[in-house]
Formats: sequence, structure tokens, C-alpha cells
Amino acid sequence: MSIGAQIVDGKIVESASAVSVSGNKNATGGNTMDKDAFLKLLVTQLKYQDPLEPQTNTEFVAQYANFSTLEQMQNMSNTIEMQRASSYVGQFVTVRTRMSNGEFREVEGRVDYVVFENNRALLSIDGALYNANDVYAAIDGNYKTAFDLAAAFAKALSDLPSVDNISLGDGEMIDNLKDGFNAMSGYQQSFIANALIEKLQEYITAIDKLREAAKPPETSKEPEEPGEDV
Repeated sequence: MSIGAQIVDGKIVESASAVSVSGNKNATGGNTMDKDAFLKLLVTQLKYQDPLEPQTNTEFVAQYANFSTLEQMQNMSNTIEMQRASSYVGQFVTVRTRMSNGEFREVEGRVDYVVFENNRALLSIDGALYNANDVYAAIDGNYKTAFDLAAAFAKALSDLPSVDNISLGDGEMIDNLKDGFNAMSGYQQSFIANALIEKLQEYITAIDKLREAAKPPETSKEPEEPGEDV
């Protein structure tokens, strides 16, 4: 039979290739026996059972009750799997998938949503679906934002010339770094090393001195004598 079971002497016998009704987390929906398939097998069993040694109603009820219990366990497992996968929504994850050549490929991105297909929770990352069981690491969104800001801050600071060699043309970048740092939350600022913060302060002090030195000198004017009233 296509659903992986046979009727022998009026009884259901599952073949070696059949998937256990208890469910396999790697099995797809096409390979698992659902309630409709079980009922069809039960009807077939009734049809072909030995009339001289028929099964009792108690045996049939016991078989159905056993299947219902297993089905409830599978449904509970699916619910737990869906809840676990849903916790990834909005987070940045790294997924390790096995390619057809046997090698692993890592995909990193933000989980937009979760779908449940063929008894599997699938994560949507950049428009593609990946098995939730293949998640290798998960990163909180706030953590990643703070980490990325710290990395961008360090990169911009390293692109500046040394403090002794800056010019007025570097003033805009220094101002942007200063404003960007002040706009960060305390949590985000905690990702930036103290040495980088001190270096930024050195740049701010140096550019302020250059700007002060570049100001034109103020010219003093002789006070005008008051004129006579007409």
C-alpha cells in the first residue's frame, strides 16, 4: 500500500519503510500517517479480518486510542517547535545548511517571519526559507545594532589621520563622530572601548584649537568723539 502498511490475516502490519506514527522531526508531511490514513487502514482491517477470529470492539478502540495519544503527542511537539522558532522573529541568526556536495554553508540575516510546513518550522531570511533546526547562533537585535555602531565608529576613527596631522578639513568627520557618539544610548556606548573614546576627545580638542587659531584677529577701533548737537 502506498501509505506504508499491509493487511495480514486481518491485522494492520506496518512495513519496514513506514514512518512511525509517533512522528520523526526530520520526516515530511508526505511520509507521516495522519488520522484519515489510520481510519482508512482500520476500515480495511475490518473488511479483510478473519470472520472466524474477528477482533473485538475493545481491540479496535484500544488501537484508535493509542493512535490518538500518539497524535496528541506529535501535535504538542509541533506546537513547542513552532513556539521555539517564533522566538527567532526579529533576531539576527546564523543558519548552517548542508549543500548537495556535503559541505556546509552559513547564511546570516534577520528573521522576518516563521511558517510551519510539512511538520517543520521554516524561518524566512532575506526572502528564502531555512529549517529552524539549522540555526547555529542567534543574536538579539539590540545587541547587533550596538555592535555594528561600535564597529562603524572604530572604522571612522581609524580613517582619520593622526591627531598631530589633522587639518580643518577633518573637522566635519570629527563633528559627526562626536554627534554620533552623543546620540547613542548608554548601552550602545558601552560597546565602544574607552581608548577609542579618549582618542575622540583628543581629536575634538585638537580641532577646536585649529579652529580657534584660524579665526581672524579682531581689530580694535578708536571710539568716535560725540558730535555737537545742532
